[in-house]
Amino acid sequence: MYETLLVPTDGGEQATVAAAHAFDIAATRSATVHVLSVVDDRAFLVLDADRIEAVRDDLRANARDAIDSVATDAAGRGLEVATATETGHPAECIVDYAADHEVDLIVMGTSGDEYERNVVGSVSQRVVREAPAPVLTVGPDVDA
Repeated sequence: MYETLLVPTDGGEQATVAAAHAFDIAATRSATVHVLSVVDDRAFLVLDADRIEAVRDDLRANARDAIDSVATDAAGRGLEVATATETGHPAECIVDYAADHEVDLIVMGTSGDEYERNVVGSVSQRVVREAPAPVLTVGPDVDA
């Protein structure tokens, strides 16, 4: 049933906790873990043109670091891992990646931030609404 799992990561603590849950599921099912980090290009809208490339490079480096951390952990557990970095709106990129790679389960963290809960279209809320596969969300008070 779960042969391909997607773990979106921004490098934050909640993504790390969610990844641990994904690894447990993947290990019991011999599933492949796809690790995705999205460079949110909406940040570029308010930048001066001469700063965009430097900021984009920093965000890409952060995304690669986030992916490397999760992928290293997964590989250390003997799991098959695929990695990717996308640029765009995080929720859209996650949903599109899941559809393009026929993902069976998306496992992602939620921030639990009061502001985020009240903002229409938070990343995890939007992914849950639009995903082509089941979504396991791991809240801020859940341990790995």
